[in-house]
Amino acid sequence: MGGVLQGLRIVEHGAFIAGPFATMSLARLGADVIRIDPLQGGIDHTRWPVTASGRSLYWAGFNKGKKSVRLNLKTPEGQEIAQRIATARGEDGGLFVSNLPAKGWMDQAALQALREDLIMISIVGSRDGSTAIDYTVNSAAGFPMVTGPADLPTPVNHVLPAWDLLCGMSAATALLAAVLHRRKTGHGQLIRLALADIAFAAVGDLGLIGEVEINGTGRSRYGNDVYGAFGRDFETADGRYAMVAAVSQGQWAALCKATGTEQQVAAYERAHGVDLMSDTARFDARDAIADMMAPWFRLQTLGEVSELLDAHRVCWGRYQTFEQMVREDPRCSSENPLFESIDHPGIGAMLTPRSPIDMSGTGRVETCVTPLLGEHTDEILSEMLGMGEAELGRLHDRKIVAGTDAG
Repeated sequence: MGGVLQGLRIVEHGAFIAGPFATMSLARLGADVIRIDPLQGGIDHTRWPVTASGRSLYWAGFNKGKKSVRLNLKTPEGQEIAQRIATARGEDGGLFVSNLPAKGWMDQAALQALREDLIMISIVGSRDGSTAIDYTVNSAAGFPMVTGPADLPTPVNHVLPAWDLLCGMSAATALLAAVLHRRKTGHGQLIRLALADIAFAAVGDLGLIGEVEINGTGRSRYGNDVYGAFGRDFETADGRYAMVAAVSQGQWAALCKATGTEQQVAAYERAHGVDLMSDTARFDARDAIADMMAPWFRLQTLGEVSELLDAHRVCWGRYQTFEQMVREDPRCSSENPLFESIDHPGIGAMLTPRSPIDMSGTGRVETCVTPLLGEHTDEILSEMLGMGEAELGRLHDRKIVAGTDAG
């Protein structure tokens, strides 16, 4: 495949988002990623959304560019093969990632006994070992209580699994840092990442913990208003919606000029003795500003709004459904070098992203295809573990390993 990480060999046994997203992000940069899958597929192998034939588009999305080995992990022999794959020799091997419980054959001490310089990423829900997923972590991180209309008394779950994705990228960063450390020192290590820690750290980094401890107050709900500046949604003449934001003086001046509200804004400033070039003043006056600008948006179609706001270099975006994004937005099409229409075995052709990281020295890795479950079993066992045809045949006959024929 090429790519800046070509030659790096990562073994993964994971499910859902954080672990698979971490390794797929590295595969997109050229790393060789080998999935260890149970015979029946992992617990996310049929996760929605699925095709009419039952193929999981979710699983396909997070496992592009990987190789799949199917093993009977309920048997000692299957577990021993998994351990051998995870700890196989090679200067840039011995890298293991999992967001499943690190016990049994995945116990770090057991794996390190087979390869002393093993680097293992273990992703857990909570630091204390208790179960957690993105949505339960998010509920504790405060955001559902500040999401939604200002007068809503109930929590609003965020549908984007942001903490899983951020945890996955943190795991990828940690793995590369550990590889660099091993090259310098020869030492491997166990890296534990807790999903809850990722979320709570982000809350602190965003200033929300300090807001409580220093200011003595927590964040309130503000609906679709951007906190601490001016930004909100506006409905257009054709029933579409635009999101505008003015978080700098230049953006604010451009928005006023584009909407023809400069005189109204100046009159408001004189009447109230404020300077709306200030973020604080704009936030405090957000409802009045919205009342000034809303009529302009209601007189224009979204297409006309787009043309005029773009002409004035306003910071804005259109609200669109997933269907509208795929069918109307050129950024989500083969016009964007990020995407290519790829035929995925068992699924069909669909627009598929490469890595969003565009490196000038190496270019983008070719678009990654999703493997079939067990597609690379024989290849990995023969090339990595040196198994011959007779041994592979016996393992297949005893249902210790499997290719794609049963999956």
